[in-house]
Amino acid sequence: MERYNYFKKVLLFATKLGIGSSLAILAAHEAGLDNAISAGTIALLTLMTTKWGAVRLSLYRWVTFVISVCIAWAAFRHIDNDIVSYGVYLFFTVLVAELIGQRATISVNAVVGAHLLISHDFSWHSILNEMALVAIGIFMALILNFFHGNYSAKKSLIAGMRDVEERLQAILKELASYLSNGPQQRDVWEDIRALEHDAEGYVREACEYQENTFQSHPAYYIDYFEMRCAQCQVLHNLHYEMKKIRNMPRQADIVAEYMRYLTDYVVEMNVPHEQLLQLERIFAEMKKEELPKTQEEFESRALLYHILMDIEEFLVYKRRFVDKLDEAQMRRYWNRQADECKASVER
Repeated sequence: MERYNYFKKVLLFATKLGIGSSLAILAAHEAGLDNAISAGTIALLTLMTTKWGAVRLSLYRWVTFVISVCIAWAAFRHIDNDIVSYGVYLFFTVLVAELIGQRATISVNAVVGAHLLISHDFSWHSILNEMALVAIGIFMALILNFFHGNYSAKKSLIAGMRDVEERLQAILKELASYLSNGPQQRDVWEDIRALEHDAEGYVREACEYQENTFQSHPAYYIDYFEMRCAQCQVLHNLHYEMKKIRNMPRQADIVAEYMRYLTDYVVEMNVPHEQLLQLERIFAEMKKEELPKTQEEFESRALLYHILMDIEEFLVYKRRFVDKLDEAQMRRYWNRQADECKASVER
């Protein structure tokens, strides 16, 4: 399914590039513009961004276009050698683009500069011709960039959320089994590393989705997967602490039981207030326990206490994520999951 989604994304991208560039060339040709094929290049270069990226880039294209025409006039009119003048033109064009943080504008301005270098024509007709090429290329890119697979991208992100939650639950169960001296059926280190890698991939997908939608709260998905990445790091630490315990103390069974209880609440909609209260009660009960009698018991109890602190940190990450949500986000995203659950039950 992942490979299918990737192929579909690539197919849509290639289709947009082909259609957008061809339509830009056709429009420029029908308008009787010189160098009409360059409109296709401008459309292609602008299409290779996201929706928001295309909007921002389009604005900077116009700013840098005006600056580049001024640089071209100064260089091409006052330096006789075309090679030297074009080098000077590119130097200042690149310098301006880098200073304003818009390297992506360089390629189009290089094309415009090449046209002006060949013609040495700085009449209004020539300048307006270049402006029209840029305008057509940008317009086609903006129109085509609205055709993006946002629905499938959103479905993929939601499926990713469920995948991450299920794998976190499985890891917690394995860690609980280890604490209670149960059988180890999986390589937990590898499971945590694989989940962390995939969660980072989902963060990148969420960033891409955010850049391709004009919705008001798309950062929700980024924040969610970043929270899960942080929880994966906590599980790394927790597992490391477990591995250092040579003899499991009696209290380890209590912690293991709590971890099994916790797995049911590693879901998107849970607010971990009750789980944190339950953890506080375990901390309080452990303080009432009889003091360890040997050095080994003391070290094992201390490590167990660190494990509880790691679990608390695991829950705090989720609580912070929830605390950041405003009412509109809660209504939009959590109602969406409630609807999904209802539909699943009805099926």
